[in-house]
Amino acid sequence: MRVETLVERVKAHRCYSHPIFHNWARVNPGTEAIGALFHHIRSFCDATRPGWNLPQGLKEIGLSTESHLLQEIVDSEENHGPELAMMAGHIINRSVPGKAIFDDLTDQIHIESMLKRCSDELLGQLPGYDFATGLMPQTKKAIRTFETRKSTAAQDVYKSLGTALALEIISNRQLIPGEKTCLVDSGLYRASFDEPAMHYLVEHYGETGAECQHEQNAIEAVGSVLNPQNSAAIVQGADDFLDNLAALWDLLDATLLQAEVDRVAA
Repeated sequence: MRVETLVERVKAHRCYSHPIFHNWARVNPGTEAIGALFHHIRSFCDATRPGWNLPQGLKEIGLSTESHLLQEIVDSEENHGPELAMMAGHIINRSVPGKAIFDDLTDQIHIESMLKRCSDELLGQLPGYDFATGLMPQTKKAIRTFETRKSTAAQDVYKSLGTALALEIISNRQLIPGEKTCLVDSGLYRASFDEPAMHYLVEHYGETGAECQHEQNAIEAVGSVLNPQNSAAIVQGADDFLDNLAALWDLLDATLLQAEVDRVAA
């Protein structure tokens, strides 16, 4: 298998073309639904940033160049949590006419606690909901994909490499562009790239954004090691990530976006 084949496999997966962000732009969800959406997206994104033992695991199997490529991604993503919380708070403020809900967009703890309360309110009645974390089983499963990074066993390292490839392609071509579609292009929140509170999206979007470089790093790392001996593990890592994220998108789309349409119509 060539890395180009694996890239096309990722692009052919339904996660790559999932309509969740286009539905967000179409539905114009209420403030609580926006908060709940951001809570689950933020929780998922938080799990994708730590490299854990993956760079070291790559070194231990003689892949120092690939370790450096992955470490560059990890270093680039460090400390992006406050910026994502700021953007979420800004969008929520814009969703409500009149007085802003958040006076201080740098108060990450306050913003994230409000996002969780929105999730508790709208999703808490669903089977399997965890009030301690505000997460659904689908969110937890998507997050657990990255637990494999803690292992330095060769098969787990290759699985994590496949996960990294799929993650960076989806982030660069579905997640970040999708956020731009619903948060900026939709006009729902009068948001623009010129606003400091939207810096998270600015930093990640487009050919000069961080995600584009991350995708290139991941493709280079996988392309240099992919062979018949490790391809099954690499493909499994990619497929597990894609299946789990698609299931999370399905959940959020059905419970927070399509349900909003039903509520308004009732």
